[in-house]
Amino acid sequence: MNSVKQSDFESFEEFYPYYLQEHSDPTCRRLHFFGTLGLFAVLLGVFITGNPWGLLLLPVVGYGFAWVGHFFFEKNRPATFKHPWYSLAGDFVMFKDMLAGRIRW
Repeated sequence: MNSVKQSDFESFEEFYPYYLQEHSDPTCRRLHFFGTLGLFAVLLGVFITGNPWGLLLLPVVGYGFAWVGHFFFEKNRPATFKHPWYSLAGDFVMFKDMLAGRIRW
């Protein structure tokens, strides 16, 4: 894979190759996948129960799994720190691409 340098990205299309490079470790990708899946589960639980307090779990579930993947397996800083919106979009696109089989599980 070509090395993509972090810079001021002008679009998500420019950012996504960098995002994928920062998630090259399979365990890190899997942790992101389960964090995103957990986020959907929390949202479903809030919807079913009508208890908005469950929304407080969103950052814990969504970022908790991902940051474990970065700090312990990928050994890098999450892109969230410098590119929060692109990184959030990247999480969802990578989740979709993993489900579709475009990215190795």
